Amino acid sequence: MTLHLTGDDAADALLSENPFALLVGMLLDQQIAMETAFCGPAKIQDRIGSLDPAVIASYDAEAFVAVFRQSPAVHRFPGSMAKRVQDVAEVIVQNWHGDTASIWTADNPTGPETLSRLKALPGFGEQKAKIFLALLGKRPGVDAAGWREASAPYGEEGAFRSVADIVDPESVTRVRETKRAAKAAAKKA
Repeated sequence: MTLHLTGDDAADALLSENPFALLVGMLLDQQIAMETAFCGPAKIQDRIGSLDPAVIASYDAEAFVAVFRQSPAVHRFPGSMAKRVQDVAEVIVQNWHGDTASIWTADNPTGPETLSRLKALPGFGEQKAKIFLALLGKRPGVDAAGWREASAPYGEEGAFRSVADIVDPESVTRVRETKRAAKAAAKKA
């Protein structure tokens, strides 16, 4: 199943086929447009020729920041986000033998166990980890027991709360409307 998160067929195909790309897209999804964040992995791969966690973890830090700064930029905060991507790559190399999908597949983890593994990654707090778990759970291939409950409220069926609920251009609009309404309600409170 191909994800439709960026509006760019090649970037979406990469996200759909490469677990590290999807994880990095989620990591980059803060303080920039979702489409820009999830196009980031394709930009990195195009610029350095690889999206292998071992290659990224060992890449010269200053050169990696320069990759993020190239126009169009990977992220509006190239220094901190390049470091965070390298930190995540290092954890995947050290703790998961370079296999990103092992985070949600090794030893058949439950939803709560997968959530705990995601929260242990640099840059993945509670909310980001829950959204990513919901994204995994709502796509074919990941069916960890209790994933909906562990990712609550993002795992809810039929919700339009986050990137986990995006399947087409219409759902992008619905997610944005839900987010705007939530911000407006929070402002009033």
